[in-house]
Amino acid sequence: MDEKIRIVVDAMGGDNAPEAPVHGAVDALAENNKIEITLVGRAEEVQAELAKYSYDESRVQIVNAEDVIGFDEPPVEAIRKKKDSSIVVGMKLVKKGEADAFVSAGSTGAILVGGQLVVGRIRGVERAPLAPLIPTTDGVSLLIDCGANVDARASHLVQFAKMGSIYMENIVGIKNPRVAIVNIGAEEEKGNALVKETYPLLKECDDINFIGSIEARDIPKGGADVIVCEAFVGNVILKLYEGLGSALLHMVKKGLMSSLRSKIGALLIKPALKQTLKSFDASEHGGAPLLGLKGLVVKAHGSSGEAEIKTAILQCISFSEEGINDRIRENLKLD
Repeated sequence: MDEKIRIVVDAMGGDNAPEAPVHGAVDALAENNKIEITLVGRAEEVQAELAKYSYDESRVQIVNAEDVIGFDEPPVEAIRKKKDSSIVVGMKLVKKGEADAFVSAGSTGAILVGGQLVVGRIRGVERAPLAPLIPTTDGVSLLIDCGANVDARASHLVQFAKMGSIYMENIVGIKNPRVAIVNIGAEEEKGNALVKETYPLLKECDDINFIGSIEARDIPKGGADVIVCEAFVGNVILKLYEGLGSALLHMVKKGLMSSLRSKIGALLIKPALKQTLKSFDASEHGGAPLLGLKGLVVKAHGSSGEAEIKTAILQCISFSEEGINDRIRENLKLD
């Protein structure tokens, strides 16, 4: 019998907790028999949600955690003081080797701090970047970093590029992924001090396929497979993606409902339009892994429903099976 992949789910994390995390966990169990789920949170509330569903009880356990870290709490203080929170308790299971991955839609700041302080970085990894897959016209690209390291150094970005390449090749299946650094122009001499320092270092890396700079307008076109930047720029890109996508969807719906003729046309194109919009929805691609840690930590969007939680859980399978952490150690020549 194959060894199960043990995934901890923060049942109290996110705007729709505990309903969405529990429902998503049950759906993930039904879709893949390789996983076992540990739901961490207030046991009575979690059990009440589980009672709504039929599932393989032998593959689910509940670990009680009475505290919840709110989105507005100072992350470092919350992680240090709320030892019985679902985030801290869940991450400790990963740290102790009792679980392979931790998935949460909770406080981004607390998850980033907890990943570093509780789970810990792989020895030699300078910073752990948050790396979501973002949709493009060609499929997906990895945006690294999108929120973990605002004041990054050139050496950090080089490691981000290498870890991102490993992830895209082994998880997404893109051979020799194209790596680019976010810049305000394609010319090598352009950019701020950080970009100018990092660019030649990336050029010297013979273990990545560095193609140079990428401007923001070329990201949605699939101009590169791994988009490298520090977290301030990455977070702006990610939030603009989300906001622009929502605005365009609203404008399309408004236009289609503007007249009788457009309403008739809307009925005809609805199936194709729905499928196209779905492929460009970032939530379809799971959560954002915090790369470079000793165990896998995946951050799902705070507003995630059960479908997004399920996708985030299932993406942990490939990460574990492909031994991404071992590949990172080997590539970065770490102990």
